[in-house]
Amino acid sequence: MTTSLAHRERVAIARLHALLELLPTALDRHLSPSGITSFEYTLLEALAEAPDHLLRLSALASRTNATLPRLSRVVSSLEKRGLVERLPCAEDRRATNAILTDSGAQVQEESAPLYAAGAQELILEGLNKLPGDGVQQLTDLSYAILSVLDPDQRLAVTASGDPCAADPAPAADGCAADPAPAADGCAADPEAALCAADPTPEPCAADPILEPCAADPAPARTSVVPAA
Repeated sequence: MTTSLAHRERVAIARLHALLELLPTALDRHLSPSGITSFEYTLLEALAEAPDHLLRLSALASRTNATLPRLSRVVSSLEKRGLVERLPCAEDRRATNAILTDSGAQVQEESAPLYAAGAQELILEGLNKLPGDGVQQLTDLSYAILSVLDPDQRLAVTASGDPCAADPAPAADGCAADPAPAADGCAADPEAALCAADPTPEPCAADPILEPCAADPAPARTSVVPAA
């Protein structure tokens, strides 16, 4: 059983924490002219892509990876603004549907370019600096973590593997300019560039060299090797 983390593992997890803390707020700023948050955009987008712009609240919660209480609060807020309506479910009286209104569809459509611009600036520009297909690398890395967070595959994001049920709907027409998915590692690929912002690692000959990042934990005084 592992009882401690090596410094390189702590660095990776600290950077993930920093990403999770900073990204939602940064995306919210990009969407502020539209008057909705990034989570609200995700919810409106899910309804916009659903048949008849309608989903059960339970399905919408799964699609957006939210708890039902949080989803219900957000739907109530959007309902007050006339962007979403609640309707009884004809197939199950115990269930409630959410449907996108015309106003909601307009807000979602108008905010889509803002969301895309935010994703491009905050995420894709960084991924494009990586060797190989950075988008595919993020897709694979995030799914690997999500599959552990949801081992029973109850959430939409892990329910069906590849393709993923939480993925946005594909465009109606394929784009010839879209890059093909990267193959597995190639011996001819360049080595990954080091981050100019990372800390000096603890002295361990087996660890890769890292440079400092403000989010990284301080190196241990002595090298820590996880227990078996």
